Formats: sequence, structure tokens, C-alpha cells
Amino acid sequence: MNRIQIIATLSAVLIAQTRLHSATASNVLVVINSASAVSKNIGEYYGRKRGVPLRNLCRINASTEETITREEYEKTIESGVRRCLVSLNLVEQILYMVTTSGVPLRISGTDGISATTAAVDSELTLVYGRLKGQSYPVAGLVPNPFYNRPNAAFGHPNFPIYLVTRLTAYDFNGVKAIIDRALVARNAGKFIIDATSDRKEGDQWLKEAARQLPADRVVFDDTAKVLSGISDVIAYASYGSNDWARKIRRLGLKYLPGAIVNEFVSTNGRTFRRPPDTWAGGSWDKPETYFAGSPQSLVADYLEEGATGGSGHVSEPYLQFTPRPEILLPAYYSGRNLAESFYLAIPALSWQNIVVGDPLCSLGPPAAKQH
Repeated sequence: MNRIQIIATLSAVLIAQTRLHSATASNVLVVINSASAVSKNIGEYYGRKRGVPLRNLCRINASTEETITREEYEKTIESGVRRCLVSLNLVEQILYMVTTSGVPLRISGTDGISATTAAVDSELTLVYGRLKGQSYPVAGLVPNPFYNRPNAAFGHPNFPIYLVTRLTAYDFNGVKAIIDRALVARNAGKFIIDATSDRKEGDQWLKEAARQLPADRVVFDDTAKVLSGISDVIAYASYGSNDWARKIRRLGLKYLPGAIVNEFVSTNGRTFRRPPDTWAGGSWDKPETYFAGSPQSLVADYLEEGATGGSGHVSEPYLQFTPRPEILLPAYYSGRNLAESFYLAIPALSWQNIVVGDPLCSLGPPAAKQH
């Protein structure tokens, strides 16, 4: 790398760091479903705790079911959000949206690589583009323009999208705990990365994530062993219930405030209804082990155990469109906020991905870089 390239790279990093620390609660739109008491309570609690301006609390009137039709989405959710942005002149100011429990989770449709099913949150990322006259296909995915741009400062118009996260858990107290933990996050603890011994592509991503982080902050395993019972966890990445060796629902990890979770699991964001305590997951060939249509692990379990954020999928995303840990974990470690860290690592929009947590949650820069 010559001197000009080095200067250009350093400049890009400085711009990104400046943008990182300039995002505030004024850049967040909180989406509240007026038909849901829990949505109202979450939105107002988050607004108070984060200092979100009252004008940024966007109230819509939609179904309280987790799954709705695309027509319902367009008429009750997207139209309501567009109204808030335009009428209050917030189109450019807003960078992040936060949906809440009680706002529908999934748009029903077909499955497959050309699916018309999508996560509500992932569809909302495209509202900025639509307001600027861009059209997108209903079937299939839309490439994420922010994907794998670690040195880029997120903002409009360079990135014509909103970064959408969700404040949700099994109940209101669970969401309050997520919000409270986000406010006291700090850059400490271990990155737990549990690969397998026989999944080539995903294992390579997990291994690369471990390589990019400080060795003294990483617990990495790529054997048949399932990592569990570890304390001071700031991030956890694995195959979740897709790890053949995993036979338990809860891993007994002890999370620090700000901890995030990322799994290669197709349906871990399918519901935020609480399963019975007796449910332990299972396998696809045993329907009696299903909960909410699947035997797979749930991101909500990690949140209940103390994680502050995580990713999930409302339907089959395909491995290549899950968040990439070798992008996500270094970004979060470097001080990027939760929303930017996850969306840097998510290749596609208008797809099955959800991100749970406070978008502004940040560990801050590593201690060695603090002045």
C-alpha cells in the first residue's frame, strides 16, 4: 500500500469514527402501534430513557398479530411511517427506526429464494428509497448498499436506507431490561465463537471473526464441543440449534451489558411468544418438538438470559444471507453502534432478517484507543 492509499484509508476511518459518535437519539424514529398497550409502553419507556424527541415517536394503527398480509403492511405500517417522516420533515434526519413488541413481525407470502415473505423491519429499511422515488420488487431480496462497508460513515444520501431494529422480548419487563442494559454497555468481556467441525462455509466465517479480534478477548472452539456456562460474555456467535452436538435449549452463558448474539439459524426470529418451560427444541422430523412451527432455537431465549441484542430470521434466509460474524463482531468491538454493526453484516434487505436491540447501543472504542 503506497502513501496515498494509506492516507485515504486513514481518512475513511476517521470519517467513520466521527459519524459513529455523532448519531444521537434525534436520529431515531420509534414506531408505536396504538392498538397495542405493550407497544405504547415500550416506545414511551425507550423514548424517556434515551431522550428521543417526542416528535420522533411515530404512532400507527395496525394489527397486533405477529403475521400480516402485504396489503395490511402497506396500508397500516408503511403508510403510517411515511406519514410521520414526511409530515414532520424527518426524512433526512432519521437514520434508525425502532419497532416495538405489538408491531407485526412478518409479512406473509411465498418461500424460497424468490420469497414474497419478509420481515416487517427489513421491509421498512427501504422506506427512504421509496420516498425518493425508488421502486423495489416484491419477490426476492434487495442488495444492502451498506453491506461490508466498514470504513464508511452511515448517512443519507450515500446510503438510501434506514437501519431498523426492534425492541422486543417475551414481555415488557424483558424489553425494559434490554433498554437499561444498552445504556450501560462497555467494551469488556469475551467474544464466544462456537464453530463446528463439519460446516465449511459458516465455520470459515466464524474462524475469521475470531482471527480479527484480540486473542485475549476470544473463546473459540471448532470441535464437536458445545460452549456453555461461560461468564463475562459480550458476544456469542454459533450455529445455534443447527449445531448437531447441541442438545440443550439454554447454554447458561452470563452476559455483560451490551452483549449481542448471532446464530446461523433459519427461524430463530419466528416468534416472541414465550414457549412452555418444558419445550427444549428438537428436530424437523419430529413435529411434536416444534414451537411456533419450528424446532429451532429462539433469539428471545438469549435476551431473557441477559443478552442486550441479537439477530434473527422470520423465515428461511439461506446461509449466505445471514449476518456475517467476521464483519459484525469486529465492527461492534471497534465501537460501531448495534444497528450499524448488524447492518454492515447483513447482505440483503426486504428479506427475512430482524435485528433486536437499541440501535444506539455501543460498547465504545476499545480501551487501548480511549484518550
